[in-house]
Amino acid sequence: MAVVSCEPLVELRTMSRNVRRWILEQSFKAGVGHIGSSLSVAEILTVLWGKTMFRPGSDDPRRDRFVLCKGHAALAMYAAMRAVDVIDVESFESFCQDGSRFGVHPEFGVPGVEVTTGSLGQGLSVACGLALGMRMKRLPGRVFAVLSDAECNEGQVWEAAQFAAQHRLNQLTIAIDLNGMQALGRTADILDMSDMAKRWAAFGWRTVDVDGHDVAALAQALAPSANRPTAVIARTHLGQGVSFMEDRLEWHYRNLSPDLFAAALAEVEEAS
Repeated sequence: MAVVSCEPLVELRTMSRNVRRWILEQSFKAGVGHIGSSLSVAEILTVLWGKTMFRPGSDDPRRDRFVLCKGHAALAMYAAMRAVDVIDVESFESFCQDGSRFGVHPEFGVPGVEVTTGSLGQGLSVACGLALGMRMKRLPGRVFAVLSDAECNEGQVWEAAQFAAQHRLNQLTIAIDLNGMQALGRTADILDMSDMAKRWAAFGWRTVDVDGHDVAALAQALAPSANRPTAVIARTHLGQGVSFMEDRLEWHYRNLSPDLFAAALAEVEEAS
């Protein structure tokens, strides 16, 4: 597998629109929710899989590793992997079908999935272990992880944050999907995590605050850091790209009816 590169930026924007369209198509086909959470990370995963990571999904020991801590957005990751040919179309279209390995949450054994995730709060600890292990083996790769902002309610996240800073795991970069929503309401109303950038900086991390739907800004923010781990605070919107889903809590769970699917798909296609 060659190093994935989608230059210029217009190709990344095209990829993100494809990712968004495929999320809608497969969630409708499977009758599965978590659509809003998947749409909010479309650009983040596009930049990671389409530009930033080295040989993701391969068996090259030098490859970059990826952990989707917010495992319920697995459909977005599968779509990004489809876009760069880590998985084929047939595998992608088996999402949530009988006998498929491609479920609502990613499971180890699927190409590109380094670890099974879904229980929020645990993924960053695994990413820290991967980064430290790669350093001990003198491997050149980096480790990337995507967390949700609500996931930062979990104490284990901050234990891992301290560990990464203590050991100066500069090969570790995380992107926090700051969409402001969680299962039962707005994050600010349930357990306010603002100012997120200041919190991570206080734990010893380099922090970068960006528009999480701007592929150019994301590409720059995800560049390596010299001497400490990096937290990219990506300001996003739940359901980005579909007007009736954006910042609407019900789209954390809700499924698409035929009429809503047609309307959502039309919006995404018109944007392209």
